[in-house]
Amino acid sequence: MIRYSDNDLTEFKEIILRKLDAAKKELAYLQGLITRRDEGGDMDEGRYMTMEDGSVSMEREQLSQLASRQITFIDHLEKALMRVENKTYGICRVTGHLIDKARLRAVPHATLSIEAKSMMNR
Repeated sequence: MIRYSDNDLTEFKEIILRKLDAAKKELAYLQGLITRRDEGGDMDEGRYMTMEDGSVSMEREQLSQLASRQITFIDHLEKALMRVENKTYGICRVTGHLIDKARLRAVPHATLSIEAKSMMNR
């Protein structure tokens, strides 16, 4: 079976852990922005909706989308860590060949080699 050496897996694990830590911090920041209260205080039921209220709503929606992407990214990184632990990390799920190290350093949660990715995009 073709696989990366334990030294290579250790290197990739460190990269994944750094990215995972940064992604979790980013998620916490985004969640903080989403849940923060309006600086002007609570909204009165009797006041009229303004244009600014719409932009606040749109900003929260955009932040929610970013948070959702971060959650997905974190999930992919955690799955990559599991592959490192069971020594299947870096093996293309389509071709069965090793994914290039440069690709894994850039996209540590990659499960497809460049060749497989381009085959799938055709």
